[in-house]
Amino acid sequence: MVDLLVKIKKATEGCEESMRQAIDLDLIRIDSGAIQEVANYLVGKSYRQVSIVADSITYQVAGAQLETLLSDAGLSTYTTMIKPNAQGDVIADEPSLIQHIIDIQRHAADVVIAVGGGTIHDIARYSAYSTRAPFVSVPTAPSVDGFNSKGAPILIRGDKQTIAAVGPDAIFADLDILVKAPKAMIAAGFADMLGKYTSLFDWKFGSIVGEEPYQQVAADITRTALLQCVNQIDLIALRQKEGIRTLIGALIESGLAMLLLGHSHPASGAEHHLSHYWEMAYIRLGKRQLLHGAKVGVACVQISRLYHQIASEGSEVWRRAAEENSWAPGARIADHWEELCLEIANIPDPATLSVLLEKIGGPTSIHELSVSEELLESSLREAYQVRLNRFTLLRAYNERLNYRH
Repeated sequence: MVDLLVKIKKATEGCEESMRQAIDLDLIRIDSGAIQEVANYLVGKSYRQVSIVADSITYQVAGAQLETLLSDAGLSTYTTMIKPNAQGDVIADEPSLIQHIIDIQRHAADVVIAVGGGTIHDIARYSAYSTRAPFVSVPTAPSVDGFNSKGAPILIRGDKQTIAAVGPDAIFADLDILVKAPKAMIAAGFADMLGKYTSLFDWKFGSIVGEEPYQQVAADITRTALLQCVNQIDLIALRQKEGIRTLIGALIESGLAMLLLGHSHPASGAEHHLSHYWEMAYIRLGKRQLLHGAKVGVACVQISRLYHQIASEGSEVWRRAAEENSWAPGARIADHWEELCLEIANIPDPATLSVLLEKIGGPTSIHELSVSEELLESSLREAYQVRLNRFTLLRAYNERLNYRH
C-alpha cells in the first residue's frame, strides 16, 4: 500500500515550496488498529496534557478506547463531551466552541485530539487554532472531506461562515472503526466526494470567467480521488475494508488538495452553497440537521440538472446580457462558451448521479431529505450569496437573470 503522503508529495514535486509545506503533516495512518498508534506518536512529540473532544456517540465508538490507551502510556487526558443543542444536534457554533476552548485552557492542554466526524473536527480545529495548540485527527466515520482542512465552517448567530483554523499534524484513520460506521455516514462521505464533479467545474469556471486562482495539480488530485471512489462503489457500499480504505483515503486526499491551495475551491462549489443554505434554513426553523454529505449529494444532482440546462441554452443569452447591460462576465462566458460546455460535459447527468447515490444507499432527491420545493427554489436563487468570493456558474446565472429583470 502506497503511503498517501508520499503519493501526494510526489504529485506536487513541481509546486512552489510554500505550497508543499502546507501538506507537510507528520503522518497519515490508514489501517486496522491505527488508533493504537496515537499514544506513541504523542509521547514522541513530548506531549503530556491531552484534550480529547467528542460527542456522546463518538466517545463510545472510539473516545473511551483512546482515553485508556493514552492513560496506559502515562498521558493526562481530559475529554470534552460537546453538548447537543435544543434539537438534539451537535453543532459547530459559539456555545460548542466556548465549551471546548474553556476546557483546553482550564487543563492547559498540549495537544487537541478530535474523535468524531466533520462537526467535531470543525470544533477541534478552531479551538486548537484559538488556543495555539496542535491538533490530531481520529475520524470515526468516512463521512466528510474536512478532516484535514484549515478552514472551519462555523455557525455564528445562525449564519454559516468558514473561518481560518488549523489543520491536523497527524491523522489516525482506524479501518476497524470506520467499517462499522453507520451506512448513512458512509453514504454521506461518498456523496461528499460525488459533489466534486460540480465543484471542480465551478472552480474551472471561476478561473476562466472570474480570474480566480487555479492549480491543475490540486484539480488532478481531487478528480483522481473522486474517480477512485466511483470505481470502487460496490466495495464501499458493502463496507469492505478496501472500499472504506479507498473512501477515507479519497476524502483525506481532497483535504490535502485544499491544504495545498489554502482554500476549498476544488471541493466546494454551488452544491456546497445549496447545502449550507439548507442547513441555515433548518436552524432558523428549529428542525433537526441533515448529514452534510447527504445534502451535498442531492444538491449535486440539482446543480448538474441546472448546468446541463444552461449548456443547452447556447451562448447568445450571455452575449445579449453583456451587450444590453454592460455586464463583463457575460462577454467572457460567451467568448469561452465551447470550452465551458466541454467542462460541463464532464459532469454526469442527474440520472447517472442519482443511480450512484441510490447504489451507495444515500438520498437522491430533495423529497428524501424533506427539503421543500420552495426551499430548493429559493436556494437556487440565493445560495450563491453564501460565498460571494466564489464566482460559480450558479452565481453568474442568477446575476444574468437579475440584470434581465
